[in-house]
Amino acid sequence: MTEPRTVVITGASAGIGRATALAFASAGYRVGLLARSQAGLRDTEAELRARGATTLSACVDVADAEAVERAAVRFETELGPIDVWVNSAMATVFSPVSQLTAEEIKRVTEVTYLGFVHGTLAALRHMRKRDSGTIVQVGSALAYRAIPLQSAYCAAKFAVRGFTDALRCELIHDGSHIRLTMVQLPAHNTPQFEWARNKLGRRLQPVPPIYAPEVAARAILRAATEAPRELWLGRATFQSILGTALMPGWLDRLLAKRAYEGQSTNDHEPPRPDNLYQAVDALHRTAGRFENACLDKATCLSSESVGKLLALAAAAAVLGIVLVTLALA
Repeated sequence: MTEPRTVVITGASAGIGRATALAFASAGYRVGLLARSQAGLRDTEAELRARGATTLSACVDVADAEAVERAAVRFETELGPIDVWVNSAMATVFSPVSQLTAEEIKRVTEVTYLGFVHGTLAALRHMRKRDSGTIVQVGSALAYRAIPLQSAYCAAKFAVRGFTDALRCELIHDGSHIRLTMVQLPAHNTPQFEWARNKLGRRLQPVPPIYAPEVAARAILRAATEAPRELWLGRATFQSILGTALMPGWLDRLLAKRAYEGQSTNDHEPPRPDNLYQAVDALHRTAGRFENACLDKATCLSSESVGKLLALAAAAAVLGIVLVTLALA
């Protein structure tokens, strides 16, 4: 009988991280959970155990590298060798740059960028001993196409992509069998829009199209299984990445017009707790408040597949031009 595999997931108490934990549990994995909220972790553990999964949690802020490493050692010891590590924890601030503080930018960077670095380093320390394992970075279309009002978050996602690309080259150079993949996501219906720090004065919302967290979870599980260089999920992600490559200036102007209104509603939001520096326990669930507006399916292609499709399209266009030219000659 095959021994169950072990996955560790950061940001696992809510949103996409929690949905991903459920997806891996359903696939037969032992699941290690990392998050700041003890209450959220207890709820997630209970949900996983109700499905018959073996699970273990560690209440950790991923900005603390030593705490992440201690948790990795514990998971290795109590759950078994880490086969997959998923970096998903994030923090953001919705605000114009003019209203951000240096401390807020630092904190978003510590969680959303350095948290991924800390998780990756911890995973590598254990995976290198066996020369096997898969690290999944949960990215975003915003890792390619920055938008206004989320500058700190976009910068962190760009940084994750740069770090991941550099590490991938090193693993190839070393002949390592450790696999490294990044999943670029569109907007999802998660609780982050209820607990992210908000300086806009209006209630937050994701920019449509909006997908259920389970859509992201399925893509992340696929990335862990197939390990493409990158996996692109959803129409908006394709448009953002390809549009940035082809028409970055036009997208700048488009987002300057649309992204301000698109990230908030017309409803005033009074002051509320946010999760930038501490967890907001009452909101640790998988889905947010946009269930009636979210989709449960999305196109999902590897970046390699997209490249091949574009090459075929370019070849077809050239062939068409040649045939037309010959016909007119």
